[in-house]
Amino acid sequence: MECIMVFMDIVSTFNQQAAKTILSLKEDLKSIRTGRASPSLVENLTVETYGGQSKLRLLELATILTEGASSISITPYDPSVIQDIEKAILKSPLGLTPASQGTRIVIRIPALNTEQREKYIKVVGEKVEEKKVTVRNHRDDSRRVIKTAFEKKEMSEDEKYRLEKEIDAQSTKFMEEINVIRESKEKEIMEV
Repeated sequence: MECIMVFMDIVSTFNQQAAKTILSLKEDLKSIRTGRASPSLVENLTVETYGGQSKLRLLELATILTEGASSISITPYDPSVIQDIEKAILKSPLGLTPASQGTRIVIRIPALNTEQREKYIKVVGEKVEEKKVTVRNHRDDSRRVIKTAFEKKEMSEDEKYRLEKEIDAQSTKFMEEINVIRESKEKEIMEV
């Protein structure tokens, strides 16, 4: 019975770590520009406000909405931070130009050219590879725990083999999910 608990703990821990990695990848990919306007493109930009006294994410400072497929409207809760928000947008690697319209900012999202699309696909590939390495590291950590338990005679060779096989199967499942996420984001970037 104790071995079953070890089995469940090892697999459960691996699954939790890999799931967090998948969520992290999805968050990272939200900020990569596509040809379509989306609040997630700018919501996590860090904005220095009130003379540099505080750093907040844009979504904590303003309402962010899309206006059609090609523009984003940002309405700060405190109009005095409009210039700070504009500065953060201009400093970001997104290549966007904000236009202040009184108490709100409008960002027109220009269509991506071929060179930009290729650049963003490369960035997606880098982020995906980072997360795949993270999942592999979690898998390797789990396999080390299994090996240690086996060496301490806490499980039989059959149980060790079964656990390693389960961890490998779960790892493969998460890698496939990462590939699906990558393909989806690349398709989104390539849409004209």
